[in-house]
Amino acid sequence: MNTTNNKIVVPYDFTEIADNAIAHAINYSKTLNTGITLLHIVKSDVQTSEWQSKLDEVAEKVEQQFGQRPIALVREGNIFKSIQHTAEEMDALIVIMGTHGMKGLQKLTGSWALKVIVGSRVPFIVVQEPPIRTSVEKIVFPIDFKSENKEKLKWVEFLSHYLKTKIYLLSYSTKEGAVDSRTKANVVFAKKFLDEKEINYELAIGSGGGSFSQETIQFSKRIEADMIIAMTTRDIAFHDYVLGAQEQYIIANEAKIPVLVVNPRNDLMKYGYGFM
Repeated sequence: MNTTNNKIVVPYDFTEIADNAIAHAINYSKTLNTGITLLHIVKSDVQTSEWQSKLDEVAEKVEQQFGQRPIALVREGNIFKSIQHTAEEMDALIVIMGTHGMKGLQKLTGSWALKVIVGSRVPFIVVQEPPIRTSVEKIVFPIDFKSENKEKLKWVEFLSHYLKTKIYLLSYSTKEGAVDSRTKANVVFAKKFLDEKEINYELAIGSGGGSFSQETIQFSKRIEADMIIAMTTRDIAFHDYVLGAQEQYIIANEAKIPVLVVNPRNDLMKYGYGFM
């Protein structure tokens, strides 16, 4: 996860939300010592020249405001494939993307954002508001029974190295306070990992008063978290988008806390996630 020559990709649709994503990207770029690429997707090559000129103007304004000029890139395609394909092609470190929450028809809402993210080997940071601070000090790491939780730990290690943050492990329980044995095993694994890496953390147990996504958002809001780390559902199906995969509610949380979204990697399943 070396940052050398890697870039942060910001999908840009000329909205205020996209401008918020740029502001976040500037902060991460300074911390991680990476460049930034603004990416605009058009439906036809015929539109490329027109939108390239407009995106160049945005890049110039960003340079005037922040003292850093991003690369302006226009690609033909659709947002559900072209964003992640371009990010992977560029060997991007992360994609920082804005979302308009769970409302709106023509805007990139929670469910649409999830469709853009799923399947990408490059993780996404999804934002709604401008950054409150220039640093990320508190990260919430929700832990349930899924083995994929372990994949998020490598990103915790990476972020903690550069950002010097504190990790809040949040475990889910029933109303009676019981914790699933598989969840307990994941908590033990995470604590051991964080101890070995000398990463500052704190363990909290949910009350079981609502869904895990609801509890994660409420807890994150209460401690004024700077980020939540979420994992997408493996082999997500169409009905998950329609009925509401739990992670889309975290992605578009009403507290408007940025969310780092990591996709499960099928190529690591054969190792049983014991790769760290």
